[in-house]
Amino acid sequence: MSALTLFVMTEKGLTFVEQAVRLFKEIISEVVIGQDTAVLNDYSREIADVCHAANVKFSLRADFSGINSEYAMAVSWRWMIKHPPERLIVFHDSLLPKYRGFAPLVNALINGEKTVGVSAIFGATEYDRGDIIHQTSAPIQYPITIAEAIQVVGDCYLNTGMMVMKAIAGGETLKGTEQNHNLATYSLWRDDEDYHIDWSQSAEKIRRMIDAVGAPFKGAYCLIDGVPARILAAEDLDDVQIENRTAGKVIFVENKLPVVVCGSGLLRVTQCIAEESGESMLPLAKFRARFT
Repeated sequence: MSALTLFVMTEKGLTFVEQAVRLFKEIISEVVIGQDTAVLNDYSREIADVCHAANVKFSLRADFSGINSEYAMAVSWRWMIKHPPERLIVFHDSLLPKYRGFAPLVNALINGEKTVGVSAIFGATEYDRGDIIHQTSAPIQYPITIAEAIQVVGDCYLNTGMMVMKAIAGGETLKGTEQNHNLATYSLWRDDEDYHIDWSQSAEKIRRMIDAVGAPFKGAYCLIDGVPARILAAEDLDDVQIENRTAGKVIFVENKLPVVVCGSGLLRVTQCIAEESGESMLPLAKFRARFT
C-alpha cells in the first residue's frame, strides 16, 4: 500500500502538487482533484496536467473510487473525507484555533489581520478541531489583494506540507498538539450575498473586502443606480465633514473616477465593470449616482 492520497483543489493545491510530485512522488498513491464552478479558474485542469506529466495517478472527485493508502491529506479541500482521523491530515488556511470553518483567508483579510498562515491538523469529528501537527505563519501588509495573499499562504502550505510529507516518507509516526479550544474563533461560509458591498461600513473595511473577493473570485458586487456591477479595485480616502451623510452617494469625481461616501471615510472607485457585459462603467454617465 502506498503511503498517501492527496485531495487538492484551487491554486494553492496546484502549487502544493507541483512540489509534492517533485520531492515525494514515490509515496503518492493518487491525487484527487476538486472542482469549483463559482470561481473564474479552479485550477483543476492545471493540477491534472502536472499529475499527467509526472506520471502520477489522478482522478476528479466525482470519479474517485476510494482511498487505498495509509494516509489521506487534504489541501484547500471543502468536502468530508472518510478515513480514520489519526490517518487524515487536513490543511487549513488559518493559524488554528483562530478562524475555524469556511473562507478563513478571505475573512481574515476583510478583518485586517496582520498575520496569516496554515495549519496541518489531524481529522476530527467536528471541523477544524483536530490536534495540530505543524503550522507556518507569515506577516502581511495592507493593501493586499486576495491573489497576493494566496501566494503568501501558498508558501506557508509548501513549508508545512513538505515537513509533514518528509516525516511520512521517513517512516515517522505523526504526532499532534491539542488546540486551545478556549481561544477558538469561527469563520462562516460565504455565498453570493456576501459579495454585496455594505456601504454603511468604513471605507477602509470596504476596500479590504473589495481586495479580498477579487480574482480568482467574482469581485465585490453593488448596484449603481440599479445597474448590477462589480467593483474590482478601489482606494480608501480620508473623510470630509458631511452634514447629511448618506452612505453610497457620490460626493466627488476625481480624474473621471467616482468618490463614494461610506459609513466612515470615502472610497474612490478605480475599476468597475457591468455585471452583465463585463465592460467598464467608468466614467459614470452622471455625477448624481447612488451605489447600493
